Amino acid sequence: MKTLTRTLGLGLAAVAMIAAALPAGAMTLDEAKAAGKVRIGIQADNCPWGCLSTTGEAQGFDAAVGRAFAKSLGLEAEFVPLAVANRIPALTANRVDMLIASVGITAERAKSVQFSHPYAANTLYVTAAKSAKLPDAASLAGVSVGVPRSAPMDTILTKEAPKADIRRFDDDAANIQALLSGQVQAVGSNQFYIQRLEKASPGTYENKFPIGQLYQGVATRQGERDWNAALNDFLKSYIGSEGYKASYAEWLQVPVTDLPATIDGVSFTVSQ
Repeated sequence: MKTLTRTLGLGLAAVAMIAAALPAGAMTLDEAKAAGKVRIGIQADNCPWGCLSTTGEAQGFDAAVGRAFAKSLGLEAEFVPLAVANRIPALTANRVDMLIASVGITAERAKSVQFSHPYAANTLYVTAAKSAKLPDAASLAGVSVGVPRSAPMDTILTKEAPKADIRRFDDDAANIQALLSGQVQAVGSNQFYIQRLEKASPGTYENKFPIGQLYQGVATRQGERDWNAALNDFLKSYIGSEGYKASYAEWLQVPVTDLPATIDGVSFTVSQ
């Protein structure tokens, strides 16, 4: 995928289409070790979580976690860029071995994938221009609000603000651009949108109110005990390590957050 991006100069949408067309073939942990690589689905346009450099290199906190995991097994990390809505379908269709793609752990998603223990936290907000008076979900009635399609912001605001004009975009970058261009009056955001908005239009936007706290987990297919066990073993030693703290400081630039041992409706281990 990196070679395709470099050689052909493809845009992210084209790269995602090619990723979706890659031959399916789930690899067990032993097969991955034999192949010398693990295929990791990652977001391509959502730094500081996951993004691509101008040369096609995967960057961001998720990429750092993925490389550290692959290294712990003596494998190469092969990153496959995915759009938000395509993450879980790519996993369940065997296009990747796992998702380290800022996938928030929810009980609903746990019906489709197996989550590892959480490795990071992410606070969600409604974000809009400082001049907009939007103190709570009720104030969104009649307001156009952008969300990344199928992301938790979509789920939360669809439920909590039923009278809002919810407009769905393919990914975080498109959602941010919709606010900047005036397509929407507000967006459902994560804790890093405000940094990107500030760079694009200093002093214009602010987080209005929080709508949820998410914890990110590595997603694998249900029943794949080998990958799940390997990931949980890795995270047990990696979280809190100097490498983890350095990546957190480099990419997330927020204090390291305590992570929960349990989340209602979710099991972090494959049942025996």
